[in-house]
Amino acid sequence: MDRGALHFMTGQPYLMRLGTGLRTPKVTVPGVSFAGRVEAIGSQVTKFAVGDEVYGAARGTYAEYVAAPQTKVALKPPQLSFEEAAVLPYASFAAVQAVRDHGRVQPGEQVLVVGATGAVGSIAVQVAKASDAEVTAVCGPRGRALAASLGADHVIDYTREDFADGTRRYDVILDVFGRTATRHVRRALAPRGRLVIVGGEGDRFIGGIQRQLGAMLLTLFVGQSLRPFLAKENTETLQALNDLIAEGKVSSAVGRRYPLVEAADAVAALTDGSTSGRIALTV
Repeated sequence: MDRGALHFMTGQPYLMRLGTGLRTPKVTVPGVSFAGRVEAIGSQVTKFAVGDEVYGAARGTYAEYVAAPQTKVALKPPQLSFEEAAVLPYASFAAVQAVRDHGRVQPGEQVLVVGATGAVGSIAVQVAKASDAEVTAVCGPRGRALAASLGADHVIDYTREDFADGTRRYDVILDVFGRTATRHVRRALAPRGRLVIVGGEGDRFIGGIQRQLGAMLLTLFVGQSLRPFLAKENTETLQALNDLIAEGKVSSAVGRRYPLVEAADAVAALTDGSTSGRIALTV
């Protein structure tokens, strides 16, 4: 369970309702990630068999049974429990693709992850470290220990220090659901650096899309690369994640487990931030 699921539950920002349903959601059961055993397969499914332990993305995953396309599913890493695997897919699509495909992080580069202890950021820190980059994590005071445990070389507490005060420059900045103005973030970016905007937060009407569109326009006139993107839900990304997990370079942290019948309590805990780590629903 992560904040990405909240957007589908609340229908906010309202702009997303063009795809998810104008007045009521097209998919009435919430949830976007899952892990479990295959109970049945369709006639066109060739990659999986009944009994396989899998994880992936679908809509309506807060349920006992989930129907998912095989193009968004992978075999569950044997190193992880079902709960540990279930909290990974949706956030991992954004994190892995931000580091690998859009940030194009290289060994030895200086990488800054803003929002480093959230669902996406915590994975992005680990993937960037797996690329042999020097990683600086930006988070709140409660996240300092977690950021260090993820492998961050440096940790900045944004309540006490401005990461974009102009004294440090980074080759790549991964801004995860940030609210900081792009012009301010650019002060921490190297002259030929790459800013990857991973989602965005803003008002309830259009969210952070104005910030993303502004970055796309500005990048045409500056030497820096300013790139927002939409993550692709696909098996290939999960398989790349599996390799990193097998090598011990990425781990999954579950903060609290709730039985499915207490899903409302789990959503409340996610909304008010009363629990640390990821939240998993169990059946």
